[in-house]
Amino acid sequence: MMARLVIGVVVGGILGYCLYRFVGCSSGACPITSNPWVSTIVGMVIGGLSSGAV
Repeated sequence: MMARLVIGVVVGGILGYCLYRFVGCSSGACPITSNPWVSTIVGMVIGGLSSGAV
């Protein structure tokens, strides 16, 4: 169960960073995708919640 949570958080973080890198906006108007730290943390939270380990 713990491994599933860790995998979900890691995969979510990677996908969150990819969202910033490939989709993110450069103008700074998008609060999630304009900052790599925020997009990675949001991805980690979503990945952890969607892993089903909670």
